[in-house]
Amino acid sequence: MNKNNVRVRFAPSPTGSLHVGNARTALFNWLFARHHHGVLVLRIEDTDQERTLPQHTKSLLADLNWLEIDWDEGPVVGGGYGPYNQIERKEIYTKHLQGLIDKGLVYPCYCTETELEEERALLIATHQTPRYLGKCRNLNAAQRQELENQGRKPAWRFRVGSGEIVFEDLIRGRIQFLAESIGDFIIVRSNGIPAYNFAVVVDDALMEISHVIRGEDHLSNTALQLLLYQELGLKPPRFAHHSLVLGKDRAKLSKRHGAVAIGEFRRLGFLPKALINYLALCGTFVAERKEICSREEMISSFSLANMGKSGAVFDEDKLRWLNAQYIRDTADADLASLLTPLAEEVFLENTPDEKWLEAFCACFKDNFVTLQDAGEYLRIFNDTAFKLDNAARSAVGAAEAQQILGALRFILETGLATAGGALSYQVVVDSLKKATGLKGRALFLPVRAALTGAVEGIELDKLFALMTTPSMLTRLKKAMSWG
Repeated sequence: MNKNNVRVRFAPSPTGSLHVGNARTALFNWLFARHHHGVLVLRIEDTDQERTLPQHTKSLLADLNWLEIDWDEGPVVGGGYGPYNQIERKEIYTKHLQGLIDKGLVYPCYCTETELEEERALLIATHQTPRYLGKCRNLNAAQRQELENQGRKPAWRFRVGSGEIVFEDLIRGRIQFLAESIGDFIIVRSNGIPAYNFAVVVDDALMEISHVIRGEDHLSNTALQLLLYQELGLKPPRFAHHSLVLGKDRAKLSKRHGAVAIGEFRRLGFLPKALINYLALCGTFVAERKEICSREEMISSFSLANMGKSGAVFDEDKLRWLNAQYIRDTADADLASLLTPLAEEVFLENTPDEKWLEAFCACFKDNFVTLQDAGEYLRIFNDTAFKLDNAARSAVGAAEAQQILGALRFILETGLATAGGALSYQVVVDSLKKATGLKGRALFLPVRAALTGAVEGIELDKLFALMTTPSMLTRLKKAMSWG
């Protein structure tokens, strides 16, 4: 195979949010293209105008950019095989439809949706394969005119012959279908919009797509498409149908299994590198079967031969584990930048500066599974929202606790807890022990309760490293009012 001739495509329909299953397909095509130094085409299949909305397309492009799956041709970047939106290619489809009409390979079908559904239900009830039985296949000109006089607008159906349809799938091996089980299928709807199987054949051929990598749910579509390639005189690409993403119950992954849209994982605080890493491993493997892989490693080791045929179970627990690893490996400054929007949400107008956020990340990032987990820790330092829960109020109310808090307040106000010009946690502890004669839980519980508003939580040394003396004094005064 000439690597430079590799052209693959990701062709989503912008009728909703980008599903992790579709993102996985996009990733496989991207990895294949990058591995072979080929081209990835992004094509927007927007012929379903009732469900296609501009915000869906915008969201789709944003999700791909967030995942850092870039394309070489398509929307925004352009290319020599456009337009890259199917709705703008209607004249191209009309030209190819006319060629099939001239050859007598298609015919107008006047059946209504109700009639087709009744036919389908009858076939299912009699344990037959649902397919079109050819009601309009042999209508004469007079019969067609009569139906058109009733106001019926025809769709165009492709005449399917007999025999076997065989192709070699790059993942699944030899695949065969019987043409007789397919039935004549619609290639252009009654509204003049091309059906999926017709548009995709014309587009893939004219865009010189060399390999089509997509989910196994398209296997039956491939049979129909091969018939069209043959009659249109177009060269088909090579096909590779990967496994689908399944829930833990081994049903196709859907909303009932939890988060399924890329945008949801983004809002939940997952890192794109972690999600890409997980999707790359979901149903396949990389060299040496590593679990944490750089993009370079994924690209260099990507092979269709490494892809499993059975469904890939989406394990969010494994994804969460991976995400935690990536957070820990992220530089504090980079993580601080990622957390800035969350910090602004928590602190509102009093958002800490970047230096403080970096120190915060250094202290707590090992505790985060997702970026959203940082919110729990950030809220501890928000003076505006600070309050004591019932357990904390009980802990600071005792006379001994008040003595400890009074001693801490004195230490902070007089500057006795500084070392080298900065507040020193160890000096605070030593001074408190000396002033109260206490240690361990008896000493630290009231301090934690007064400064965090809870009796359990973060390590006190990290608290003192990040909280300002004025904040601690404000909280101590509030806690001491409960005595």
